[in-house]
Amino acid sequence: MARITYIEFNGQEHVLEIAPGLSVMQGAVNNNVRGILAECGGACSCATCHVYVDQNWVDKLNDKSEAEAALLEAVMDAQPTSRLSCQINVSDELDGLIVRMPAKQV
Repeated sequence: MARITYIEFNGQEHVLEIAPGLSVMQGAVNNNVRGILAECGGACSCATCHVYVDQNWVDKLNDKSEAEAALLEAVMDAQPTSRLSCQINVSDELDGLIVRMPAKQV
């Protein structure tokens, strides 16, 4: 299990144990974390699971696919650390990952 910290826009933190193999998005949805809508269910087609990855973790993640990069160009308030949480696969190496939710999705 990897411990992932989800921080809502209002500052409320959720520190959750997420099983390897799930996505960061699935971990949020399964635990009713507010701020990740996940309208497409993880198909990388809607960008409603946009998060900001803590700067210390950005280089530890897999590279963005072309599809993810294209969707991130259309999100509100995109930042250099923006990612789609459906595209971040949880593994033991991500134990301690911190993600923050934007004020609004898409």
